[in-house]
Parts: sequence; C-alpha cells; structure tokens
Amino acid sequence: MIYKVFFAPLLIIPGLFSGTVALAGDTPEEEDSKQITVLDQVVPVADDLDEGQRAIDDGTDVAGSVGPPTEADEEKNLTDRELLELEFSRFARLKENGMLDEAENSAKRAIEMSIRSSGPTSNETGKALSNLATVQYDRGEYELAQQNFQSAIDIFIDNQDQLSVRLLNPLKGLGAAQLEGGRPDLAAETFTRAAHISHVNEGPHNLEQIPILEALAETNLRMRNLDAAKDAQDMIYAINMRHLDGDPMAMVPPLMRRAAWQRRTGYVLDERATYRRIIRIIEDAKGKDDLSLIAPLSKLAESYFYIDTSESTSFQTSTIATGEVYFKRAVRIAEDSPDSSWQILASTQIALADYYNYRADQGRARRSYRDAWDLLSTDDERLEVRHEALERLLPLNGEPISPFVGDATREDVTSGDSDLRKGSIVVAYDVSSRGRVTKVEVIEAIPPEFEDMQKEVEREVRHRIFRPPFIDGEPVESQNQVLTHTYYYQQSELDKLHAAAATAD
Repeated sequence: MIYKVFFAPLLIIPGLFSGTVALAGDTPEEEDSKQITVLDQVVPVADDLDEGQRAIDDGTDVAGSVGPPTEADEEKNLTDRELLELEFSRFARLKENGMLDEAENSAKRAIEMSIRSSGPTSNETGKALSNLATVQYDRGEYELAQQNFQSAIDIFIDNQDQLSVRLLNPLKGLGAAQLEGGRPDLAAETFTRAAHISHVNEGPHNLEQIPILEALAETNLRMRNLDAAKDAQDMIYAINMRHLDGDPMAMVPPLMRRAAWQRRTGYVLDERATYRRIIRIIEDAKGKDDLSLIAPLSKLAESYFYIDTSESTSFQTSTIATGEVYFKRAVRIAEDSPDSSWQILASTQIALADYYNYRADQGRARRSYRDAWDLLSTDDERLEVRHEALERLLPLNGEPISPFVGDATREDVTSGDSDLRKGSIVVAYDVSSRGRVTKVEVIEAIPPEFEDMQKEVEREVRHRIFRPPFIDGEPVESQNQVLTHTYYYQQSELDKLHAAAATAD
C-alpha cells in the first residue's frame, strides 16, 4: 500500500489547539522509558544552511578557527533512531508552545527521517503523519488533517491490528477534524470506534476514555441526538463514580462539567440537582463558608434564568426569585471569608446585580452595581477591572441566531457548494439605562427577500438584556448600537422567491 502525505500549500497564522486530539505517541510504557534530551534550538535541514551555519556545524568559525562543540556536533554522534526521537521531542515542545510554523516543519522533517530510516509504512512514519495532522487541525485545515490522520490509522492497522492502542490518538484526531469539518455523522462513528478500542485495551470503566466520551457527547449534541449525548454523559458519570466514589471532593470537577452540559442540553432541573450535590459535598468536606462554594452557588442561581426544555419535565417548579437566595449566600461568603479577595467580592456583587437587573428589580440592581463600583474605585488595578466590567455595554443573555436559511447547511459550507451564497442583516438598536433594548430597526438586508430571517434577528435582539455602562456609578443609555448577522442561503431558493414575486405581480 502507498501512503500519501498531505501538505498545506500555504502557511496560516498559528492558533492554539482546542480539540480533543492528543499528540501522537507510543504506548504509555514506551513513552515513560524514553530518556531523550530536547535541544533548545531547532536544527535546520541541510539545504537551508548558509555558509556561516555550515562553518559552525563543521566545528570551525568563518575565519577557520576551531570552536567549542556545538549541539549540531553532538547530533552527529546520534543514530538515525535517536535523531528521529529527538525530532519527535522537538515537535512536542514546539506544539506545546504554539509555534505552529516550526512544529509543522519539524513534523515534515520527522516524516522524511522516518521514511529514510524505517520505511514509509513504519509506526514511526504513522506517528509523524499524525503529528503533522494535529498542526493542520489547529489551522483549520480539516480536510488535510483528516487525510493524514487516516494515513496514520491505515499504517497502524497494517502493522498491528484493528484494535491496537496506537489507533486511539489518530482516531481522536480524525473524529475532531470530521466534527469541525462539518461531518458530525462520521465523527460519531470514529469516536465510537475509539471508545471500543479503549474498552478492549483498558477495560470498559477506564478513566482514559472520558475525553473520547466527552467528544462523542458533543458530536451527538451538535446532531441534536440528545438521547445518545445523554447516554455518553451518563457513562462518564458512572466511570467517575466508580473511580472517585471514595474521594468526594475529587468528584467536584467532573460534576461541574456535567452540570454545564445539562444546561446546554436544556436539562435544567437535572443541572440544579447536580449543583446541589456539589454544594453538599463541599459543605461536608470544608464547611458552609468555604470559598469553593461560590462557583456552584452562583451557577445554581443562574439556572433560575432558564426554563427546563427537556422531555423529563413540562413545568417549572420554581420561580426566578429563588435564585436570589444562592446569589446572596455567595456574596456573604465572599464578604466574610478571611481567604477572600476584592476580585472575588466584586465578581459576586456584580453577579447579584445582574440577577436583579435580569428580573427587572432596578432599585436593588442599582444598589448592588454601586457597591461593586465603589469597591473597584480605589486604585489603578481595580479601576482597570471596573472599566472592563462596568463601563461597557455587556449582554446578559442571548440565543444564537441561525447561520442558515432554508435548505442551506454547514455541510454545504465545508464542501464548497457552488450554489451557496452569503447574506447579511444589519440591525440598529438602543439600550436604556435599565439594560432593555429599544428602537430596533433593520437598516440593511442583503438580499432583502429572506424576511423570516430578518424577523428572527429582530426578535432575538429585542429579547436581549444588557448590563448597562456606568458613569460615576450611575447607569446610562447606549444609543445607535449595531448588530450584523451573516448567514448562508442557496441561490436556487432565492431564485424561487424571485419567481414567486414575479408571478404575484
């Protein structure tokens, strides 16, 4: 079998890796046994060396005198295998530091070195291909990343088998690239395959599979397959319970992640139950006034801004006013704890003020905002925080507006559908000193025919509530705010609207 390496034709500005892919590597046992020294400098390939660099690598300066041994001299004594391992280590360091241009060059060097030393179908070549794919993923080059992850997978299968643990990292990378590339259906299959391999190699309850299950839950959530997403989250919870049940405080971080996911999926009553459990765990372990209670108390209070939309309930059992109890308790802990700080106190005061603002209790909102303003008005460091938190218009709510009209989909964007077009709607609005939107007006719509999208944008803007900007501790109105919403549509659908309008005339 011949494996192709897919390089991007152009370099793109680097970004930080945010997906589920780990750096490709050997098995944990092999990684732990390595003792590779990482050099501080990237060694250029021979064709890129200028005369001065060649002189240094030869052990002489330009004038011909002998200098001290260099890192390049030391590399000359290494075997091909050691040089390749050194390149892998260099790649990991560059990748971790976000130096994507250099990391890409390092990955390409490793591919060339592994092909020369062990052949194009070796595990080392598979590892180098997977490393290159992670850089391509970081840059949003999802098709290239998928191709190189798949090449690495094919190599590992040929050399070992369909259930090799070496497949886990490139499978996670492939799934992430498929998901961001607009193919969640393929991503779900890939992550499911990775989870199965993890089960076979490490057992059905191993902690290492949690990132895979989290990725699978996210994938199903994007496909609106809530039952499958919930099943993945329930499995994560069961695994954590199995391993961490004897250490309740260790359960707090995974429970916080679970509650956040429950909010995203509309299981608000379940979310509240999770936060209450977290609060009980912390109270039992650290007491009822510990600072670590502030986060779950605040999140629990925020949940009363929402209505449960899951099929498990069809009614709201509490009113929005219930959240005040939890916000006020968080403020009291921030005020009374000897380990608290002005940053913690300011954030809890502002959260309480936002809550009052949201429920239109303007008198209490202004008093709480004023308390935070005064707290943040004593020195330059606090004034900087005050500017960011209280001197700008900031939204307190808002639902995402659909980026597609009619039959247009995300897959059309990623596939480069020639019938796809981009439209835009520009809305102007004012915000009162109470944080409410007034005078909403569509000032531009291109094309103007998609009236339902215009109404959706207007409706979303009208429903938004803002934290108003403050001057001298008092809220002020904000005029002439502008929102530009871009979306995709099919030209064929626009043509149908034109034809219908012509017929009506």
